[in-house]
Amino acid sequence: MTSLFFNTIFALLAKLPLRWVHALGAALGQLTYFVSSRYAQQLRSNLQQSGLGQADFPTLLKQSIREAGKASIEIPWVWKHSLDDISAAVQRCEGWEHLLAAQAQGKGMILLTPHWGCFEVAGLYVGQRIAMTSLYRTPKQPWLDAMTRAGRERGLLKMAPADLGGVRALYKTLKRGDALFILPDQVPGSGEGEWAPFFGKPAYTMTLVARLAQNSGAPLLTACAERLPHGQGYVLRIAPITLQPDASIPAQINRAMEQVITRAPAQYLWSYNRYKTPRGAPPPPNSNPD
Repeated sequence: MTSLFFNTIFALLAKLPLRWVHALGAALGQLTYFVSSRYAQQLRSNLQQSGLGQADFPTLLKQSIREAGKASIEIPWVWKHSLDDISAAVQRCEGWEHLLAAQAQGKGMILLTPHWGCFEVAGLYVGQRIAMTSLYRTPKQPWLDAMTRAGRERGLLKMAPADLGGVRALYKTLKRGDALFILPDQVPGSGEGEWAPFFGKPAYTMTLVARLAQNSGAPLLTACAERLPHGQGYVLRIAPITLQPDASIPAQINRAMEQVITRAPAQYLWSYNRYKTPRGAPPPPNSNPD
């Protein structure tokens, strides 16, 4: 029954123009903010922590609430539309030459995007054109896992679960000279990360990307799809990440993610509990253990 309900909702949303989907999403974001005090507190607290929008915080907060709703409701539209429709929704792509330059090195590449804009569009757009494996956390419900794979595993894009077998698949992907697509701002499990600054506050950050890059020599790039206003589509931007030697790679990746987010702060998923301490992980620096 749950599977049928969500498939029906997804199918109905997919029939709407993108501008209508985003309008509904903005309304849903506002409703969720006013109904769920916990959600509202998390979103507002993380946005304040970032230090962004100090000149007009109320306006940025309102925009962030609306963009969070758009992010949640545009997923059915993306998953149910054809790859040609996804390409048509991308109004322009900036920096594709950086991807081609990375590909020419023959060591594979690691494309990174935070929970910002529409990362679903970014993955599918690139995954139509180059072989790519994306890391994801397997949903607990089998029907949702099947729906997720059906929406994402298209073109040349394959999925790898966030487990030992999935990590092995990532190494094999780079060895073949293909690309990886990873959201590095997901909080990893205990022992799989290190504390690194994220908008001035320690955030437990995955070390997997650093290990993949060091083992393979694969270059790092950001690949992010910014949502255009009024449902006009997206702009995909690709840029290289230049790592400095003898410096924490997770910290440098966080800084690269900050630069992406700062471009359009309202499009980051501020409601995500980015600063949580995973069970069993050491406490963040300069804090007292419970």
